[in-house]
Amino acid sequence: MLRYLPNSLTLLRLALAVPLGVLILREEYTWALGIGVLAGLSDALDGFIARRLDALSRFGAALDPIADKILITVTFVCLAQAQLAPWYLAVAVITRDLVIVVGGACYYKLIGPFELAATSLSKVNMFIQISYCVLVLSTQVIDGIPPAATLAGTVAVLFTAAASGFDYVMSWTIKAIAARSKKA
Repeated sequence: MLRYLPNSLTLLRLALAVPLGVLILREEYTWALGIGVLAGLSDALDGFIARRLDALSRFGAALDPIADKILITVTFVCLAQAQLAPWYLAVAVITRDLVIVVGGACYYKLIGPFELAATSLSKVNMFIQISYCVLVLSTQVIDGIPPAATLAGTVAVLFTAAASGFDYVMSWTIKAIAARSKKA
């Protein structure tokens, strides 16, 4: 029964995306913060538990990045719509994800199947993005969080999104060149 726990956590994260977005738009920030923290913890725990229980699955490996992208996209769009985060930041986060998805599709079409595995930089990026969302929601619930913290978070999200996106593009380019040279 425990072997299903990692996938259940991923499905939970996916299911929390819409309620989190609705709560942000309704300005129910205390509830949104609680759900955001829960979603962030589920992201941290699902992979750890899967490795610990040796319960890795193809379904979980495919669903985890989808859940991450949906959760992050919904959250950043709703934070921007509520004027809690700048729109350019939401666009940067979404653009990074689109570059990865389109890059993967192009690689598959032009080169062939590949194994999509999160890089260390991508994991740092996700941690920074989730932390930023929790920070922004915290500023609406907790007094005394300095605006400089949110500004620093904005810079960190922009930097890691750009670096992680570039990392994927470069690694797939190198793999594509190597695969093409093997075929030649």
